[in-house]
Amino acid sequence: MLQKRMQTYIGFLRGINVRGHHKVPMADLKAALSELGCKNMVTILNSGNVIFDLEETELHTLEIKIATHLEQRFGFGIPTFIKTKTEILSIIKSDPFESEEITVDKRAYITFFRPENNAKLNLPWVSEDGAYKILECKADSLISVLDVTVSKTTKAMAIVERSFGKDVTTRNWKTLIRIEKKLLA
Repeated sequence: MLQKRMQTYIGFLRGINVRGHHKVPMADLKAALSELGCKNMVTILNSGNVIFDLEETELHTLEIKIATHLEQRFGFGIPTFIKTKTEILSIIKSDPFESEEITVDKRAYITFFRPENNAKLNLPWVSEDGAYKILECKADSLISVLDVTVSKTTKAMAIVERSFGKDVTTRNWKTLIRIEKKLLA
């Protein structure tokens, strides 16, 4: 029997451990993923970012399998987005913010969404107050910046949800850089 190749994946889980809601201790998350055969799990921050190894699987199938298992385990839905190590390293290498000056007040974000929910915006898209700008929109992700001196992150995410639906998850670019460091360690 042919053995499947191991692959390194990154899971981005929406809405856990945010402002005291949907609490999922990282040890419990690792245990739940272990029940699915995941190995070498590393969590980044406490907000639903996890690197793991698993036999190579089609991504959408894996997202459904993990989301279903986590809902059964924790009692609430956890939208799950899975990317391969290669995908994440490629996104970071593309340096999508090279033309933007990112500061403490101007933050860089990546949002993952389902390809079927792609809003196909005219780019760059800028909010009425000029605070939120979507720089790139790919098949399943968008790259954006937010000036937090003008608007709040929650307002920007509400804009994203109006265009792409609630089945999205957003990460600060600094989080992706932390993930990259773990992937390359």
